This record gives sequence, C-alpha cells and structure tokens, in this order.
Amino acid sequence: MAGAVTAYLAPEAAERPRHITEPLLVRCLLIGLSLLFLGLIVVLPLVSVFVEAFKKGMEVYLASITDKDAVSALQLTLLAAAISVPLNTVFGIAAAWVIAKFRFRGKNLLITLIDLPFAVSPVIAGLVFILLFSAQGYFGPWLDERDIHIVFALPGIVLATMFVTFPFVARELIPLMQGQGVQEEEAAATLGAKGWQIFWRITLPNMKWGLLYGIILCNARAMGEFGAVSVVSGHIRGKTNTLPLHVEILYNEYQFSASFAVASLLVLLAFVTLLVKTIVEWKMHGARRHQ
Repeated sequence: MAGAVTAYLAPEAAERPRHITEPLLVRCLLIGLSLLFLGLIVVLPLVSVFVEAFKKGMEVYLASITDKDAVSALQLTLLAAAISVPLNTVFGIAAAWVIAKFRFRGKNLLITLIDLPFAVSPVIAGLVFILLFSAQGYFGPWLDERDIHIVFALPGIVLATMFVTFPFVARELIPLMQGQGVQEEEAAATLGAKGWQIFWRITLPNMKWGLLYGIILCNARAMGEFGAVSVVSGHIRGKTNTLPLHVEILYNEYQFSASFAVASLLVLLAFVTLLVKTIVEWKMHGARRHQ
C-alpha cells in the first residue's frame, strides 16, 4: 500500500535507484563546493596555526608551550572542564529524564531555560556573574565578609563555563529519551523494580551512547570557552588565565609564535575530542545495527 502511494505521488522518485538522487554533474558540483568551503574555512586556518607555531623552530615552540604561564593556563583549562562537565552531565541526565519521562506544568518553560545559553551572548553571561558576585555586586559584601572569592577566581570561571555548556548533555538526551518512550520503565515498575533500579538497569544503558556524545560536545565547548570566562577571570597571568585567554594576551603582546604555539595545544585538544567523538559515533552505529 505504501509503495503504491509513493509511486502515485512521485513515480519518477519511485523508479529512480536509491543511490542516484541527482545528476552526476550536480553531485560533483555540490561535493566540490563543500570541500572548497571546508578547505578555506576549516582546514586552511588550522594548517596556518601549526605553520606559524613552528615558524621559528622547534626550540621556540617547546619553550612557548612549556612556559610556566602556558602550563598554568592549560591546567586551569582542564580543571575548569573537569569540574563543569561532570556537573552539567548530572544536570543534563536529570533534566532529560524529567522532561522525557514525566508530565508536569512548566515543562515547556524548563526546555526554554535549557536553551537559554544558546541565545544569550557568553559576554552577557559573564557580566551577569560580575553583577552578582563582584565586590560591588548584589552578593559581594556578604561574600567579602566570609572571604569567599567567586569572580576573578576559579569558582567564577567554573560558573561561567557551566552556564555556556550546560545545554549540550540535556539537548542530546531529551530527543533520544523521548523517542525511546516509557514502555520499558513502566514494565519494570510493574514487576516491582524501584526507581534507581529502573534508572541503572534500563534508562542509563539505553541512553549511554547519546550521553557520551553529549559529554564530548560539552567538554569541547568548555575547553574552548572565551567570552564568559574572559569577563569573570580578571586576566591574572598564571592564575586565572585559561588557554584561550593566554593566547589572546600573547597575541596582543606581539608574541606571535608563542601565541600560535599555545593555540596549537587547543587544536590538539580539539583533535583528541574529535577522535573520541568519531569512535563514539562508530560505536553508536554498530549498536544500532545489532538491535
């Protein structure tokens, strides 16, 4: 019946082999334009980073990436990601579970709030944290009395990173869990399984690949964040500078080789993230084929 309807609505599409969708010339043109665009926008800038990084030789490159300020920036970048990504993972799982598995008032509002960091500029987010936690902010005097430092310190960097990255895990899991439905969880509940048992044995295994994918995207965004972190960090060299901020400082000081050398570390971290992402996607496709 479905085949007859398809043939009636689009007889040419029904007769055309699946592997041929457009004329060869059109396909070659589209592929060529895509490769040209990627080459100019993605590949060429990345290659230029490494060319400029090694322009003055390996000795200058190694000295730049082993400089104490560069090492401190790398450690702070990894530390901020190591704190913010697990926290966003917990939030993303909880939000996706609630939205996909339950009906309640305010669900659409919660979904809108999750998407808010995609619409708000990271710089605005950083200014909000300054307004709240700086010495002249709403909570500044109370924090100063207790010698608690949020902005211009690690907590502010972590908060800013969490704000710009928290939608990634939730946004990967929500459509996945909505598509899976609640039939397996309801069946387990009727058999006497408790809430945590249902989560660990049914919900979590069903969403594991989507969860890993969301964590990878969240981590990549956390390591490369610039705008919000730039506002709340204070740019204290060796203390509150992450790798993107350290690159900016070196470039503004006309230390071009050093800035590109440190930037190459970010590129290498991106390549590692991309490799892990590719492996996870390959595992996801393999798992779907075996289902």
